Amino acid sequence: MATRFLMSIVVILYLLFLSRFSYGTDVINSSSHLTDGTTLVSSDGSFELGFFSSGRSGKSRYLGIWFRKDLQTVVWVANRCNPINDSSGVLMINSTGNLVLLSQSRSVVWESNSKKEAQNPVVQLLDSGNLVLQDRNAGILWQSFDYPTDTLLAGMKFGWDLRSGLNRRLTAWKTPDDPCPGDLIFEIEPYNYPDLVMWKGSKKYFRSGPWNGIGMSGALHLKSNPWFKFNFISNEEEVYFVYNTTSKSITTKLVLNQTYSRGEHYLWNEEHRTWTLFNQFPWDNCDNYGSCGAYGTCVNTALPTCQCLKGFRFKLQEGSSVDRIQGCVRNKPLDCQKGDGFKKIGGLKLPDTEHSWTTLDIKEASGCAIWLGDLLDLKLVQSAGQDLYIRMSAADSDDDEGKSQMNARLIIATIFVVIFVLVINYYIPWSDRKIEGGENGKNNERQNEDVELPLFELDVISKATNEFSSHKKLGEGGFGPVYKGTLPDGKEIVVRRFSRSSGQGLVEFKSEVALIAKLQHWNLVKVLGCCIQGEEKMLIYEYMPNKSLDCFIFG
Repeated sequence: MATRFLMSIVVILYLLFLSRFSYGTDVINSSSHLTDGTTLVSSDGSFELGFFSSGRSGKSRYLGIWFRKDLQTVVWVANRCNPINDSSGVLMINSTGNLVLLSQSRSVVWESNSKKEAQNPVVQLLDSGNLVLQDRNAGILWQSFDYPTDTLLAGMKFGWDLRSGLNRRLTAWKTPDDPCPGDLIFEIEPYNYPDLVMWKGSKKYFRSGPWNGIGMSGALHLKSNPWFKFNFISNEEEVYFVYNTTSKSITTKLVLNQTYSRGEHYLWNEEHRTWTLFNQFPWDNCDNYGSCGAYGTCVNTALPTCQCLKGFRFKLQEGSSVDRIQGCVRNKPLDCQKGDGFKKIGGLKLPDTEHSWTTLDIKEASGCAIWLGDLLDLKLVQSAGQDLYIRMSAADSDDDEGKSQMNARLIIATIFVVIFVLVINYYIPWSDRKIEGGENGKNNERQNEDVELPLFELDVISKATNEFSSHKKLGEGGFGPVYKGTLPDGKEIVVRRFSRSSGQGLVEFKSEVALIAKLQHWNLVKVLGCCIQGEEKMLIYEYMPNKSLDCFIFG
């Protein structure tokens, strides 16, 4: 009896030893395993692999990876649609070198299905959150980053390995409690001009616009910024998108949300110990795929949001009603024999690339892309959009060319008018100065003709301002100094004395005086008169003691 008791103690201690061995390490080898209740932790403590419950009952057990900062944020699940109904699950390396998940009955719930042979396979949870099955000689045999669930982590390739046909895509959880795939899928369409596409069932739901060397042409948030660096690789072997953080201190995730039918990019807020939504897509109604039909452009700031490209009109339905969702048709049909042309339209998210042909160097963001067939899913992206050349009929091209020529003529005519006015404005003051210089002192009476304001004698104004004393000076504007004075009847005045270097000739001054006389209003500063004598030209205003006259007469 005592012997059996001692044997039981030994077995329990051995099991505890195995559990202790697997807990807190980042490696499993062929002689160890991971049981429910124990975990694998990455060397830097960022990620953890283990079993978790999902669902209201709590009986369904899944093998997954989560952030240690937030145990509720699961980023990868092995047995998404095949839960274990108790805590008997075991993760181990089998005799063929594959990673397998077993239930209580020792039946295989999930396995890695690696086709490479391995002599000394090891499973390790990396600091990136990637679970890898590797061998010293054969390298990586399998990795969780190649089979993502609903979450894209920094450094994870998102897209195609064209050599093996592997498609690394995201599929949302069916519900918040069920990790089995829902109908929301995010992937890369590996056409000649690859695109990021979101599907809702069999229906295309969102499209980012193709990579332009800086970011996705229709998704402004998917480009490098102070927190992330984005890159896109497209060659004969691979087509994938990847992003990395600019600092190891930044924790982030991009996750598909089935409930709201969108992708959500989060940053971890260490201070508040919570996730902050950094961006999302679709962002607005114009991000919904093909919302304005063929040749229709979605303009989020316009009403209605759907607009036809220039040279196109909305399709007419029965009863001559307009259905903007059905898109647009050409105003005039194409005809190669009459010389069709191309018209540039800027600021666009490039159309769906499914029917396109390209010769591109994505690294240098240069090349040529040609679309065949209708143009779908256009959106105005003024700050980061691209130029698109639309084939137009000769008639539409001629109309535009005619308008351009007319605009050019108007511009040229305007330039000539401006030059003419400048020449006249220069010639008249010069002529006035010449006349004034030759006839000073002679023509005071003639100068005063046609002036409708009262005239003041120069000696009256001179006495009123104490011979234009500096003590009477209020300030100086662009045309000369301004003085305060007092008339013999005691009335206070302000004198605007035009300097000889002001450039204003006699004709200009008389025109200004006549205009003031016609336009003068009692609610404005009252002009009492003027003084014209020799080269002296002055305007006399009523003094307003309660308000500065700077804003009226320092012109």
